[in-house]
Amino acid sequence: MAEPVCATCGGAELQQRPSEAGGGGGGGGGHRVGVQHHQVGLLHLSDEVLLLVLQHLDPTSLLRLGATCRTLFRVGSCNSLWTKHFEGSFEVPLAAPAHLVPAKEWFRLAFMWRTLFRNLHCNRSLQDQLFANVPHPPSRYWTQWLVLEDSVPLPVVRMPTEDIQAIWGVRYEALRGVDDKDEDSDIKFEWRKLHSLACEEHGGVSKVFHYVLNQQENNDHEDLETMFHKYTEHRFQWHFSYWLFNQPPPFNRQLRAIFLQWRKHSKRKVSKWGTPVCDVEYLASLHPITTDFWKGRLAHGDETVGVQLIDNYFSMCKSLVAWILGRDWGRLKRRKVYEDTLEGVYLMLRREAWEGPVDHQRFWEVAKSQMNRVCTLEETATNYVNWKMIENLPYYKLYMVSGNSVYLVHLQNFLQRKQLVHSWINLEDNAWVRNLLPDDLYTVLEYHSKISQDCLHGDGVSAQLSRLIWLYLNSGQPLYLEAIKGLVLQYAQGCMSYLEELCSSETLNNLMAPNQADGRKEQ
Repeated sequence: MAEPVCATCGGAELQQRPSEAGGGGGGGGGHRVGVQHHQVGLLHLSDEVLLLVLQHLDPTSLLRLGATCRTLFRVGSCNSLWTKHFEGSFEVPLAAPAHLVPAKEWFRLAFMWRTLFRNLHCNRSLQDQLFANVPHPPSRYWTQWLVLEDSVPLPVVRMPTEDIQAIWGVRYEALRGVDDKDEDSDIKFEWRKLHSLACEEHGGVSKVFHYVLNQQENNDHEDLETMFHKYTEHRFQWHFSYWLFNQPPPFNRQLRAIFLQWRKHSKRKVSKWGTPVCDVEYLASLHPITTDFWKGRLAHGDETVGVQLIDNYFSMCKSLVAWILGRDWGRLKRRKVYEDTLEGVYLMLRREAWEGPVDHQRFWEVAKSQMNRVCTLEETATNYVNWKMIENLPYYKLYMVSGNSVYLVHLQNFLQRKQLVHSWINLEDNAWVRNLLPDDLYTVLEYHSKISQDCLHGDGVSAQLSRLIWLYLNSGQPLYLEAIKGLVLQYAQGCMSYLEELCSSETLNNLMAPNQADGRKEQ
């Protein structure tokens, strides 16, 4: 028995559901008629109910759901669904198609064109297509799409009357009043004026939309699809490059100064700034927020919102630099406060940036809070050497994020334990130990030395000592301090024993040398 279909789609579109054997992929192609073990799923619903569910999805979600199985693809391609999305996206009512082109296809073509046109400023490939023949218009295919736009960044162009009638659908009588013609009967016109003529001729913007779509029905859209896929693949790189290099003067110089302010960078790569051979990906890697934008993580992958977000971020950076330069601080402290403040700001706001826009005011509020915490950390460290020593500790970042004073106590205890180890090895009674220890072991015991993760791995004495010191500094357990002393003394005593044996061997050799010489003389 055939199952019911949607009245708005027609029986030709919603066909019989696939059988149990031919349901196909993604968990959606099984038998939908018989319900076994009382397990009712989405595919057991009728088409009418499915349409009620699917009408609450946005176009992207609807396309993703349709990619799961043939049944959802068929129902998700219903004209009633895509007519609604077409009208909501383009604010143009879509009349019942006179031809056998589904609303989903109209939406797909119009969406690709509108996306490309709105991002024309950063799309060099599309600019070449539209502006290569100036003052003449682009090819007929691209000119037909331009009919949909009331404002086109093209100068006054020349076009024969016959082409205007065919592409815009404007009758010859409406063009009689145009006096701006050249010797070849080509009309010189502005796009906005011609768009207005087309709207008057067809009776509104929606009718112009329908006219263009009908004209495009039999065209090959391979160029449009190729251009759209290319834009989709490179849109974040293109938008970032345009934002970084196409600021009006003097903002372009200010942006470059703020972008590179107190950042470690390669002067060789930065010297190519704005040139065709510039390594834009390297520039994006200098900041966490631009790295995330380059990878499409900001604002759920919305490139327009993402550009606005990084613009707000660097506006905050500009205010922060001005505030820091106004303080009576040394060069190292200024740089350290700036770097740590920016790191703390993005630690706090990264999730918000991934979800949606963050305005300048929000960035600046968090920056002021983080800057106060950085200054508190600097006071806790008491000097720049200690400050650099604790910057990679987990307690450091935990305090930056939370502001909990408990983590300051942990940092203070860390520095005190570091001082205890340093004071012990530098006792006067341990002078013989210092003289016997090799440089790699003595360096680990020095106050200013950092213990990296690589030093903790291995079976050598240096790795064992590094692990013990790391455990003591982060836990404060006295047994680890005793273990450090025991290991160092044991190694020093071993060195002493080896030297004593070596000295004894040399003394014995010196005593035996004269006897051997006397024996040779007697012989």
